[in-house]
Amino acid sequence: MSLLDKLDAVAAARKALLPEGMDVFGIPVGQIHSTTEAEIGGRRILFLGTNNYLGLTFAPECLKAAHEALDAEGTGTTGSRMASGSYGGHRALEREFAEFYGVLSCIVFTTGYQANLATISCLAGAGDVILIDADSHASIYDGCRLSGAEIIRFRHNDMADLDKRLRRLGERSRSTLIVAEGIYSMLGDRAALADMVRLKDAYGSVLLLDEAHSLGVLGATGQGLVEETGLIEGVDFITGTFSKSLGGIGGYCISNHPQLDQLRYVSRPYIFTASPSPATIASTRAALRLLRDGTTLREQLWSNAHRLYSRLHELGYRLGPEPSPIVAAILDTPQQALALWSGLLQHGIYVNLMLPPAAPDGKSLVRCSVSAAHTRDQMDFAGRVFAELRATAMS
Repeated sequence: MSLLDKLDAVAAARKALLPEGMDVFGIPVGQIHSTTEAEIGGRRILFLGTNNYLGLTFAPECLKAAHEALDAEGTGTTGSRMASGSYGGHRALEREFAEFYGVLSCIVFTTGYQANLATISCLAGAGDVILIDADSHASIYDGCRLSGAEIIRFRHNDMADLDKRLRRLGERSRSTLIVAEGIYSMLGDRAALADMVRLKDAYGSVLLLDEAHSLGVLGATGQGLVEETGLIEGVDFITGTFSKSLGGIGGYCISNHPQLDQLRYVSRPYIFTASPSPATIASTRAALRLLRDGTTLREQLWSNAHRLYSRLHELGYRLGPEPSPIVAAILDTPQQALALWSGLLQHGIYVNLMLPPAAPDGKSLVRCSVSAAHTRDQMDFAGRVFAELRATAMS
C-alpha cells in the first residue's frame, strides 16, 4: 500500500462511520456572540462543547492585557524560547505560576500538548519505563513514544493493577515515570491520587500529573486535584494548559525538583517551537489572577455541572462515574452517538462527538463541557433537549 493509499484507507474508514455529507469534526464556527453562544450554519447555538470552564475568554481584564501587549510587543515573537522568544512576559508568567503553586520553578510552553510532549520525553528515555493510565490523553502517549522508554499501560484508575505492574518491575521501578490526569477528559472522573502517591513512594518512582482539565476547577484557589487532596508535595511534576480554564493557548510544567530547568536545554518541543505570542502571555497572566481569586466562578461552575449531570442521570443516560464539568453521555454505537449529536445541533446545542478509538472501551460519547458562564436557564434548556432526544439515543 502506498503512502497516499493509506490516507485513502483512513478516509474510507471515517466515511463508514459518518452518513454521507455529514462532517461532524471541525465544523466552522461563525460569529462569536459570547462565551456561551455563537453561530453555526447561520444559526445561533448554545456552546456546550468548549473547555471554557471559568468563562474567561471575554473577561475585560484579559482582553485589556492582550490589547496592550499587542500594541507594545507586536503579533508574535518569531523565535523559540531558546533563541529570541523569551520576552519579559514569558519569564514573569513562569514566576507567577511557580508562586501560584508555591513551588521552585515553572517552564512555559507554546501549547499544553507540547508541555506533555517535552516533559515526558525528557524525564524518561531508553532503558526507563513509563506507566500510564489507559485513558491518558494523546499528548501523553506521544510524549512516551518520543522518549524511547518502555511504555506500560495500567487499567484506568485501577490502583491494584498499577501496584501489580510496579511490583513486577522490581528494581526498574526506580527508573519509572507514572503519569495520570487530575480530571480525565473523556468521562470527567478524577485520578485516585492518594493511592498513586503512596505507590510511587513505596516503589521509588516519579509521578507526573496532568492537571489540564482540573486547573481552575478543583481546589480552593483552583490549583487542581493536588490542592483538593492536599497532595502537592507528593507529586513530582505537574503539567497543564492555558487553553481551558485560562481561556488562551499554551502550556506549563511546574516542580520543586531543581532538575526541571534542565528541560530548557534538552527538550526538542521547547527548543524548536516559536514561543507564545505576547498577547497570549499577557491575557494568561491576567486570567491566572482571576482563576486564583475565582471562588465564585468555581461555585457557579460546579452548580451548573451538578445540575446538568443530575438531569441527564434522571433521564437514564449512562454517564461518567461522578459529577464533573465534563458530562459525557455514553452510547453503545457510533450511530447512536451521531443521532444524538445531530439532534442536539438541530435544537441549537453544540457538543463534542467522540467516536472509537478516541472514546474508551470501544464506546462512543456525546460530551458536554460546562462553564461558569452558562446560566441556569441554559442548563435547563439543555436538559429539556436531552429529554426530548432520549429515545433517539437509545434506539
